[in-house]
Amino acid sequence: MTATIIRVQEEDFDVGEELARLSEGTARMGAVVCFVGLVRDVAGVDAIESMTLEHYPGMTEAKLRQTVSQAEKRWPLEGCLVIHRYGHLEPRDRIVLVATASCHRDAAFEACRFVIDWLKTSAPFWKKEKSADGEYWVEQEHSDREAARRWEKD
Repeated sequence: MTATIIRVQEEDFDVGEELARLSEGTARMGAVVCFVGLVRDVAGVDAIESMTLEHYPGMTEAKLRQTVSQAEKRWPLEGCLVIHRYGHLEPRDRIVLVATASCHRDAAFEACRFVIDWLKTSAPFWKKEKSADGEYWVEQEHSDREAARRWEKD
């Protein structure tokens, strides 16, 4: 049985505690791969003072569940964890945690990459950055779209 944890929250999270929660009650996990996204202090050449993340409650969680479900169909996962923050964030703050667990590392690595690639392109989150020049909405990166297209071929 796959342990699936999906949360969209304003408050910070403890990576160690969350990984322990994911692996609780099972010894079948041979590999856990995780990605932690952080707020950078630069975007291009601009210094970033802060970031605000907005989301569409209900729709966001549903999209995350759909993405995790696709990953569970593609790879033999023992667990998947997705935590994404919203609200006001500052440089070095944690934004997202994606962790995938499987009996073997290859499946855990691939599934983690799949979930984060789709999260960056398909989840209903909107990002506004604040710099000395003002605030602006962030456009989706071309490289993120290319990464997500990789999975369409499978």
